[in-house]
Amino acid sequence: MLFFHRLTLGLVTVQLPLAALSEPIELDSIRVEGTRMERSLLNTPAAVSVVDTRKAQQGQQHLQLDESLARVPGLYLQNRYNFAQNQRLSIRGFGARAPFGVRGLRIRVDGFPETLPDGQSQVDSIDLDSLYRATVLRGPSSVLYGNATGGVIDLESLSGKTITGNGELKLSGGEDGYRKAHLKSGGRKDNAHYYLGVTGLNYEGYREQSAVEKYLVNSRIGWELDNEQDIDLFLTALDTPYGQDPSGLTRRQAHADRTQATTLAEQLDAGQKVDQQRLGVRYRHAALGGGLLQTQAFISQRDFNQQLPFPGSSLIDYQRLFYGIGVEYSHDLDLFGLRHRYLIGVDMDRQHDDRGRRSVSANGAVTGITANENQIATSNGLFLQIDSFITDSLTLSLGARADRIEFRIDDDLLSDGDNSGNQQFNEGSFSAGIAWHAHPAHTLYASVSSAFETPTFTELANPAGVGGFNPDLKPQEALNKEIGLRGSLRTDLLYELTLFSVDVKDEITPYELGGRTFYENAARTRREGMELALEHFTHDTLTTTLAWTWAHYRFERFVDQQQGQDVSDNHMPGLPQHIVFAEAAWRPGNGIFIIGDARFASAVYAENTNETRIGSHTVVNARIGKRWHFNRRELELHAGINNLFDRDYYSNIRINANSDRPDPADRGYFEPAPGRTLYAGMTIGW
Repeated sequence: MLFFHRLTLGLVTVQLPLAALSEPIELDSIRVEGTRMERSLLNTPAAVSVVDTRKAQQGQQHLQLDESLARVPGLYLQNRYNFAQNQRLSIRGFGARAPFGVRGLRIRVDGFPETLPDGQSQVDSIDLDSLYRATVLRGPSSVLYGNATGGVIDLESLSGKTITGNGELKLSGGEDGYRKAHLKSGGRKDNAHYYLGVTGLNYEGYREQSAVEKYLVNSRIGWELDNEQDIDLFLTALDTPYGQDPSGLTRRQAHADRTQATTLAEQLDAGQKVDQQRLGVRYRHAALGGGLLQTQAFISQRDFNQQLPFPGSSLIDYQRLFYGIGVEYSHDLDLFGLRHRYLIGVDMDRQHDDRGRRSVSANGAVTGITANENQIATSNGLFLQIDSFITDSLTLSLGARADRIEFRIDDDLLSDGDNSGNQQFNEGSFSAGIAWHAHPAHTLYASVSSAFETPTFTELANPAGVGGFNPDLKPQEALNKEIGLRGSLRTDLLYELTLFSVDVKDEITPYELGGRTFYENAARTRREGMELALEHFTHDTLTTTLAWTWAHYRFERFVDQQQGQDVSDNHMPGLPQHIVFAEAAWRPGNGIFIIGDARFASAVYAENTNETRIGSHTVVNARIGKRWHFNRRELELHAGINNLFDRDYYSNIRINANSDRPDPADRGYFEPAPGRTLYAGMTIGW
């Protein structure tokens, strides 16, 4: 805590001379919606980044979210190239434990949750070619959405109101069998608008057994009923006939051949098949009782099959039904001589998985049924937020939320006993923040907030080898303190600086046993660090961007029972101390763009015991393009190079993998990334 107090004092001291160096800039025009209550960025007492994904993705392959979000400090992204495991996202170290999917964060797309009631998120159904804007809220988010300790990623897709032109066809291809096509169309007529995006991806991959075939549909139609009311319908669909999994290599295997898959991954044809659809509706009334009412409802269906890259109980399937509703109402009021704005709402979601698991031999033959059960999770949350405008330059924000999350397993495989069961968690969260406009161009903010995170169904698996819940696994609880400063220097440099400290009780950590991942609670962990973001408009055609995260994530008190060691004061695995993103984008205004970026991550450890250290890496990427206009038609050509200097590095580290193997050299932590890779594309617009 001494570290945090010193940096806090330094930040307050830095504030004093800034007024003399700067002039106001239009930061107030940036609206933040990921905090549920729409605010100006200057009035938001939290670490928030708003990304124009259209510019961030310009000339990119649109393979994974890191192409847009790597510029956000505090956010660490791994695993771009294994489509069977999904990209791994972490904010301030939360989410790093996930072997697949996303944990510890809330993901929303167009206002609908991609995060299940049990806390697990999938990002494979997000249409990256249709993204319009991304808002990232860093730090505990339970008071906003419940059941998360890391933050919120709120994504907004294109609509008929925001699409440029009437339509576009994009074709691209490159090395490692990369082929992609995207068609989008949209527009407005009278009081209606529509959008349709269709994407097809076929990618053989850099490593053996890493190919993917994937199709996405993203559609939306809306009507403005009158000046105050509108309604939107959303339909999205995902079809992944195959997404292969090459598995993690040992260091010896990676040095011998970076492109290889493990023998078992190839023998078992490890990977997954996914089929998913979601239907959603959203209604908005901007003048109900003088306030704003927003309601939404959705239902999604997901069929999933996966062969994990090891024999035994490793063939998984489920049929999922996920649905929910949400209601929010915000209004202004005058009370005690002050102006206030409040938001009150309720979220109700339900997840029903009909889940099976079978055992397979090393040659892929099914040898038996090991699980057949229904997993049901319900989440109900009631929340309240109030912004009080103490003076014209001082805003106080308070928030509270109450959640009830219930887990139920109905066991249909009784040959090994009835492992049905129930668990219920009743949790409360709070937040308090203050934002001070110390100068028209600068805002100083501070906040404290609590959060909780339950284990997911996957994490609750019983390591005793029977079904049902792990009786020893509890939710983790976090207390976050942060102080930050944002604004502009002169009129050409935007900045944000945040200092944070997070104490976590009962941190959920992974370990592997018999090739399968299980979870346990660490006693206490601590996260402290600094996040810096700079955007410099060097002149009208050149923009430079820098994001730097310095953080110290460690176990404060924890005895790792699986490896029989006291790992107190060790670094938490998989998390670098330094993350740097730097970009220079030149857009001279004649349709040309030339963009280069560099991404640095310092060394990480692969397991709780810090026995295996993976060195730092820097990856440089570049892309170039030009757009021509022909009457009402447009043509753009672009090309890019990923990993320009052909560096060897790992796109993903499987944390605590094979931790039951006594020799770290035999543990399969490493997923190598491609070397220098070329791609190109063409876009036709009308």
